[in-house]
Amino acid sequence: MNKKKIINDPVYGFISIPSALVYDVISHPYFQRLRYIKQLGMTHLVYPGALHTRFHHALGAMHLMCLAIGLLRSKGHDITEGEEEAAILAILLHDIGHGPFSHALEHSLVTGIRHEDISVKLMNDLNIHFEGRLTHAIEIFNGTYPKKFLHQLISGQLDLDRMDYLNRDSFFTGVSEGVISFDRIIKMFNVYDDDLVIEEKGIYSIEKFLIARRLMYWQVYLHKTVIAGEMILVKLLERAKELSANGVDLFASPSLNHFLKNNINEANFFEQHENLEHFTNLDDQDIYAAVKVWVKHPDKILSTLCSMLTSRNLYKVEMGNEMEKADRVTFLQDAAVNLLGIKPEEARYFVFTDTIQNRAYNAGVGNIKILMKNNRIVDIAKASDLSNLESLQKTVEKYILCYPRGI
Repeated sequence: MNKKKIINDPVYGFISIPSALVYDVISHPYFQRLRYIKQLGMTHLVYPGALHTRFHHALGAMHLMCLAIGLLRSKGHDITEGEEEAAILAILLHDIGHGPFSHALEHSLVTGIRHEDISVKLMNDLNIHFEGRLTHAIEIFNGTYPKKFLHQLISGQLDLDRMDYLNRDSFFTGVSEGVISFDRIIKMFNVYDDDLVIEEKGIYSIEKFLIARRLMYWQVYLHKTVIAGEMILVKLLERAKELSANGVDLFASPSLNHFLKNNINEANFFEQHENLEHFTNLDDQDIYAAVKVWVKHPDKILSTLCSMLTSRNLYKVEMGNEMEKADRVTFLQDAAVNLLGIKPEEARYFVFTDTIQNRAYNAGVGNIKILMKNNRIVDIAKASDLSNLESLQKTVEKYILCYPRGI
């Protein structure tokens, strides 16, 4: 059977599956599940086109890895065919541990577990299934493979993961500020002392990349309405979990039911194989099918939250540089009690505060290194003549206040 397939990708055009093993990994149910998990969760509530999936993104990142390795080879760097395949598999599987509506799930159904840890566990399971042929891919993913620059292509300040999601997310949302010169940046890649570096000519493309990332966070990922949709999902899953813990039977697929009924956290997630089995069975459809049914549930809190989400009557979100005063939060909670006819202790589902953060460039973690013409290595923040690039290193923290419309 011919496994060297060609896929028509809306962002890059025709992309190739480079080997039979890569084809087999893509065909595995763990990977196929990503077709049913949206890349941007609730963002389609603001940008209707943002319905692309983690499956799209993983294939796009795989394509960029093929380009990057071809380019580095053309500059004389020794990368064997086995290393190329391993690096392609590592980037292909980097998001395999994402759950439905990723971040909402991480805050409610399974607490304290990072999707990266689940990715590693699933990669190890796949390695057993494929009789050890993913060993080098896992080493590259974990950063334990001798050629450090291969790991930097997957995880760093300028990795191919970020390059694809900025490009893809801006394409599907229509937010042109996120468009980056991915082909130009890849052409400027080089390796110096086993570090991934950017040649000096590429400085302006990197500046554009960092500024695009910052703008995409404020305009797309941390948009007030996107936050409102995600917060409602977190709160309704919290409520569903609380009801299940008290013995209330809720409509849910068997795998969603498993996470509602059991208190699964970082300490016990990996102890029982059935947790992972149920996790790999979950996708966006499980969550949304349950939400549609819960709209008619007799529990007023759950039905109200589900109805708010399905009818897009979302929280009003206020964002500011200072924490909201306690007396105003109390006033809004009292108003929610009167408006919705709920108990005072239940107001926390409808009126609450939280924080969000945006940091475009973290100089301490996998810096972006510029290879100057005189062979000196300089950090992008120092090499750039853009004064605001230094400010991109600062973590911007904003406080949010959520409450129902109509109060």
